[in-house]
Amino acid sequence: MLIDSHCHLEYEGLVEDQQGVLDRARKAGIGGFLNISTREREWDRVVGTAAGEADVWASVGIHPHEADGHADLGRTALLEAAAHPKVIGIGETGLDYYYDKSDRETQQSLFRTHISVSRETGLPLIVHTRDAEADTARILGEEMGKGTFPALIHCFTASADFARQMLDLGLTISLSGIVTFKNAKDLQDVAAKLPEDRMLVETDSPFLAPVPHRGRPCEPAFTADTARFVAGLRDVEPEHLAETTTRNFFALFRKAAA
Repeated sequence: MLIDSHCHLEYEGLVEDQQGVLDRARKAGIGGFLNISTREREWDRVVGTAAGEADVWASVGIHPHEADGHADLGRTALLEAAAHPKVIGIGETGLDYYYDKSDRETQQSLFRTHISVSRETGLPLIVHTRDAEADTARILGEEMGKGTFPALIHCFTASADFARQMLDLGLTISLSGIVTFKNAKDLQDVAAKLPEDRMLVETDSPFLAPVPHRGRPCEPAFTADTARFVAGLRDVEPEHLAETTTRNFFALFRKAAA
C-alpha cells in the first residue's frame, strides 16, 4: 500500500470526477490520501470529503499565495478546525518568493501562526517553500528553539544543503512527481540518499504529473509511478519503498494512525 501524502481533491481537474479519481487510485494500490487545504473557504469541503471517505484525511491551513487575504487569521480559527477527527495536519503553509503573490512579511507572520498551532496540537506542519529556503530555514530553526513540533517539507525541490538543514531540524521530506523529470538530476541525487525513515511520497495533484503522465492532470493514482521511480533510484524493490513510506506517514501523522 502507498499513501498520497499531499493531494488537492477539491481542485479543478479532480473534483469533477472525485469518486472516479479515488477509485482509480485505490486500484493502483493507493490506500490513503491526505487532502490538503490552501485557503479558509476550502476547509469545509476538504474536511467534508475526508469525513465521507474512510481512507481520506484532511489538513487545514493557508497557502503563502493566500496570505494577504488571511492576514488577520488567528490561531483560534486553525485550532477549532484542527479539532475535527479527520484533520491530521496543519497547512499547507510556508513561504513562496517565486511568485510573491502575498507580502513577504505577511507570509512569514502567518507561517509562524501555523507553527504555533502545530506545536500546540501536535499535528504535523506541512511546509511549502519556493525560492525562500533561507527564510524558511531561519524561521523553522527559530521556532524549533521555542519548542519542537512535527513537520515536513512537501514537494521537495531544493538543494542537498537545504535537505540536510531540514533533516537536522527533525523534519521529513516528501517527494513529488518532479523527481521523475529529466532535468531533476540534483533532486534525484537527494532522493537517493534520504534517510529511509524520513521520506514520504506525494502527487500534489492535480499538478506535477510524473513521467509517463506528463501533459495531463495529475491524479493520486500516479503516486505509484513516483514511488516506483524513487525505488529505482534507491535500488530497492517498489514494495519495500511502499512499506517504508506508509510506515513513515503513520509515524508522522499519528492522528491518522489512531
